[in-house]
Amino acid sequence: MKNQLPTTQYSDATVSVSDRNGTLVMTLAGRLDALGITSIWDRAVKAINSASFTALETDMSGVSYLDGAGVALLLKIKELAAQKEAPLTLNNLRDEDRKLIGLTWDSSLPAWESTKRNRRGLASAVGEAAGELWFGIRELIAFVGESTALLTEAALHPRQVRWKNVLLSCVNVGVESLFIITLIGFLMGLIMSFQSAISLQRFGGEIFVPNMLGLVMFREMGPLVTSILLAARSGSAFAAEIGTMKINEELDALTTMGLSPMRFLVVPKIIATMIVVPLMIMFFNMASLVGGAVVMLSMGYPLVTFTSRVFSYLDYGDFWSGMGKGLVFSFLVAGVGCLRGIQTRSGASAVGLSTTSAVVSGIILIAFADGIFAMAFYYLGI
Repeated sequence: MKNQLPTTQYSDATVSVSDRNGTLVMTLAGRLDALGITSIWDRAVKAINSASFTALETDMSGVSYLDGAGVALLLKIKELAAQKEAPLTLNNLRDEDRKLIGLTWDSSLPAWESTKRNRRGLASAVGEAAGELWFGIRELIAFVGESTALLTEAALHPRQVRWKNVLLSCVNVGVESLFIITLIGFLMGLIMSFQSAISLQRFGGEIFVPNMLGLVMFREMGPLVTSILLAARSGSAFAAEIGTMKINEELDALTTMGLSPMRFLVVPKIIATMIVVPLMIMFFNMASLVGGAVVMLSMGYPLVTFTSRVFSYLDYGDFWSGMGKGLVFSFLVAGVGCLRGIQTRSGASAVGLSTTSAVVSGIILIAFADGIFAMAFYYLGI
């Protein structure tokens, strides 16, 4: 017996099912929106799955409203009818509903993909890791080549450089880092002088502490520690800034507008870093000498003795070797920070991973480059 359809408009969706000579008649009524579909979806699906029929008809005469949620239910009914090889007929459709259904009627609902992942074998894992490594090396080579070409072009044509961005990056990298650089330099000079003086005091050799402090700071510790602090502070900031722009598709927007992200973002940061890092190294060295002077004054040595001992063993080669190291380290740190930002992938943790990778990669490159400098200086007699 066919169910009697209501004659009034409904605020909520309803569904009823009847069997008519082997034909399953499903009557839908009310508002077929997201709220209404939620209340009848399971009942409609269960009724179709549990029934045996040769044809399926839907009576839409009682439907007062239909939107995308209602169309999704009709597509699900169509899918279930196709599984049972039964034809589906939509009856009593309003003209506006017929147009809406016609937009997506030939499509199908997306299938749920299994979340179970197949375990990879050792060969597959090694191959994937090797592929990622090779891809990373290619990106690194391309980045170094492009940045070197752009820096050369900037040196030949200074008017093409965005000097306002360079100045802003100088403030962010240098001026805002000055306090921490000076503090760490003072503490390192203080601690190294104190520890060395205590050890050498047994042999009456504490007078050589200023000599050691000057050589160590100007040739090695000054550029090394300054660059490590730069990697932790500025390199991570570069990666986070460019990585956030990558996720927000701002880099794609620059490319669409005909602006090179390398020229627009990377080059000013590298130039600014290479400008301010030598100055930061000088502040670090001076602060470390102040710390060493505090120790020597506390041990009864006059200030003139400390300064004369420091600069008696230092020459211009020691100073410029430290500055050269810092210049190379600054290029590595700024470059790897920008590269990790450009390589940022999508996801909630992508920027954090890029920032961490920038700091770790920067410190590793600094240590590697410092070892190369040590061997080169030894064989060159510098």
